[in-house]
Amino acid sequence: MARPKKDISKQRTIVIAFRVSKSEYLIIGNNAKTIGLSTAEYIRRKCTGKSLPTKKVDPLDRKLFVELSRVGNNLNQLARVSNSGIRDEFSITKQLEEVKMLLQQLKSNITNHDR
Repeated sequence: MARPKKDISKQRTIVIAFRVSKSEYLIIGNNAKTIGLSTAEYIRRKCTGKSLPTKKVDPLDRKLFVELSRVGNNLNQLARVSNSGIRDEFSITKQLEEVKMLLQQLKSNITNHDR
């Protein structure tokens, strides 16, 4: 049994050809690949103003983003304690050690994955 024919208004019968440089071609192809579209579909959506899917994030990068977020959160907590005028040296020291440990883990992750 054959596939049903597309509606004539949905068929893509017109071909548009245009020239790009090698560097432009690589940029377009890379952008399309990054968001998981073919080059033709990427160009089609860009030209017609249709929405593009969000960038796919590598799981390793996502893990690094989470770790960086934790470091930032710890630094914000330290700044808040420091600016409040409350002097809890133990708490500040403990949080600084935690930030230092997280930064070491991030460095380790980056170097172990050749990133």
